[in-house]
Amino acid sequence: MRWTLKPKPEALKVETLKKALQVDDIVATLLLQRGIETYEAAKTFFRPSFEDLHNPFLMKDMDKAVQRIEKAIASGENILVYGDYDVDGTTSVALMSSYLKKRIDTVATYIPDRYDEGYGISYKGIDFAHDNDFSLIIALDCGVKAIDKVAYAKDKGIEFIICDHHRPGDNIPDAVAVLDPKRDDCEYPFKELCGCGVGFKLITALASKQGQAVEDLVEYLDLVATAIGADIVPIVGENRALAYIGLHVINTDPRPGMKAIIAEVKKDELTITDVVFIIAPRINAAGRMKHGNHAVTLLTETDFNLAAEYAVDIDQFNTDRRDTDKRITEEALIQIKEYNEQEGFTTVVYDENWHKGVIGIVASRLIETYYRPTLVFTKSGEKLAASARSVKGFDVYNALEACSEYIEQFGGHKYAAGLTLLPENYEAFKAKFESVVKDTIDPKLLTPELKVDLEIDLNQVDHKLFRIVQQFAPFGPGNMSPTFMTQNVKDTGWGKCVGEDNNHIRFTATQSFDDKIVCIGFSLGDKINIIKNKRPFSIAYGIDENHWNGNVSLQLKLKDIKA
Repeated sequence: MRWTLKPKPEALKVETLKKALQVDDIVATLLLQRGIETYEAAKTFFRPSFEDLHNPFLMKDMDKAVQRIEKAIASGENILVYGDYDVDGTTSVALMSSYLKKRIDTVATYIPDRYDEGYGISYKGIDFAHDNDFSLIIALDCGVKAIDKVAYAKDKGIEFIICDHHRPGDNIPDAVAVLDPKRDDCEYPFKELCGCGVGFKLITALASKQGQAVEDLVEYLDLVATAIGADIVPIVGENRALAYIGLHVINTDPRPGMKAIIAEVKKDELTITDVVFIIAPRINAAGRMKHGNHAVTLLTETDFNLAAEYAVDIDQFNTDRRDTDKRITEEALIQIKEYNEQEGFTTVVYDENWHKGVIGIVASRLIETYYRPTLVFTKSGEKLAASARSVKGFDVYNALEACSEYIEQFGGHKYAAGLTLLPENYEAFKAKFESVVKDTIDPKLLTPELKVDLEIDLNQVDHKLFRIVQQFAPFGPGNMSPTFMTQNVKDTGWGKCVGEDNNHIRFTATQSFDDKIVCIGFSLGDKINIIKNKRPFSIAYGIDENHWNGNVSLQLKLKDIKA
């Protein structure tokens, strides 16, 4: 890893914030690095609230969306709530449908089949709406580029309201309303909402017409917090407030479906990291292994006993997903070694039997081993389909665009994309992709970057600092958990490799005689020689608490070790 130390803020700013908040240099510096320069900004950061949320009617087309839905409710129209099969899509559908069902009975949900229909609005979904007399479709987490599909629906007498957060193309679909803060003509102050967040703004606007305040909709925020964590949107501004309040709902009064998932994993209090790694994969597994409908059914169920039954199924889907992606990852790693492809600038692998639902996860796993732009292909009908994942700082979407002569279809964004191509174009595409990446990537991007907030001494690590840093949560893009570094550290002499395969490292670090602290480094067992013979070394870490036999002690969770 290459360590990058963040620039230190101006000394005067640090001193001013220290005095305003009555904190030390470390805390003031961490806050300034996050753009927090005043007492008021710090108050908002540490105590997010409903007051931090913007008026939903600031969003372009919100008034049109509300009018159309109110009209549909008043006249008893059939409303179809449509969303993608991932976490953001299924939570959005659960949120919108459960809200509308409190006001009207004629509401149904639709999640496209990952393998039969693919991502976003499908002709098959529109035909379903037409065949079942739905006159209004509310699409969530998709649709902002579905110009042809919306026109097709209009010809069949079906109107669309689109709630999306992806960047629109040059033209906007001819829908009743297109809610998307990333529209160039939308002046909504916060641009980084997820799809479920846009859906929440819509129900907030609808509820306001019924005399309700946003506080009356707190029951939906467990869904919004889950989508924020899973969709890796920046946890700043409105997202921070929604995630903060939503996490409180998850931990105190979650919906039956969420409660059933948490019961399956047996954890007392969940953080946003737990949401990302415990709740989200289970919701996602439904769409990957079976069908996204299972996730919506679980998240909208009001009877806990039934929800608990559904959660068992979801948990099984997740187990199957985990086993499948582990097996395929192992097969892909063997393939890379057999064909001696470790030396290139890209990783591209293919097997016609690999499960399409997990190839994106496998691509991410391969990047953990070979840190390069990665594509994992499988057979999909008469074509080959792939998921692409990139390394930090490199735009894989642009690289694919440069190979478009060999591609049938592709879409996505800077770090993740999907594509299809004809089997006869695979080798030519693979060679072109390698060539494009080789010519355009900065070689340093092929080494993972570890961003370090601050260099400190071990004697500055104490329970008070840990408690304050914990209050920086929820963590995520835009507000990552602080990473510290300390130089000239030595092992007290008892450092060793631990774990079943000895691939973790554990030792007690010291800089002087009076500052000793336990360090644990997962998957850092190969660094054992660096710490031997009491030679000095540097560590990058987060501060953690270890609970054991009723005792609580501080420990450092290592991210890297350097000689």
